[in-house]
Amino acid sequence: ETIRTALAMGADRGLHVEVDAKEAETLSPSHVSKILAEVAKKENINLIILGKQAIDDDSNATAQMTAARLNWPQATFASKVEVKNDKLEVIREVDGGLETIEVKLPAVVSADLRLNEPRYATLPNIMKAKKKKIDKMKPSDLGVELTKHFDVLEVSEPPQREGGVKVEDVDTLIAKLKEVGRI
Repeated sequence: ETIRTALAMGADRGLHVEVDAKEAETLSPSHVSKILAEVAKKENINLIILGKQAIDDDSNATAQMTAARLNWPQATFASKVEVKNDKLEVIREVDGGLETIEVKLPAVVSADLRLNEPRYATLPNIMKAKKKKIDKMKPSDLGVELTKHFDVLEVSEPPQREGGVKVEDVDTLIAKLKEVGRI
């Protein structure tokens, strides 16, 4: 469904790397980056644009791992990208404002939510997308094994923090910190 939506919004073709449900439960950014790197090699791709971070584990690691596997430059948190000859000029948001960097192609870019506003998928394009071919493959077709790297043993809430204490002056603050063993 997501690939069909992308095709309706203007993508030329779709590629679906199918992972069975059991393997998908333990899929990590490391696995995804291996798959993306192999697809880039197989398809002779020179630009990979990814989201900034995943909504499931909030890890913000796939783009960086993919760039490392391919030994490509990366531009993270891109809010504007412009192609200039064989380079990309990328504006990214940082704590102090905006930073402009330049990277050579091929490259990996992770997109900030302000990078663009997606096109609206019109009804004629939705109908055309239904007829477009989506190539399907498995990770094994790319030479990627999805072996588990870790087991989640437990997920629990952190302990509740105790409320703070107001103090009258610096001497009282120092006394309280000594009392609780902070200094």
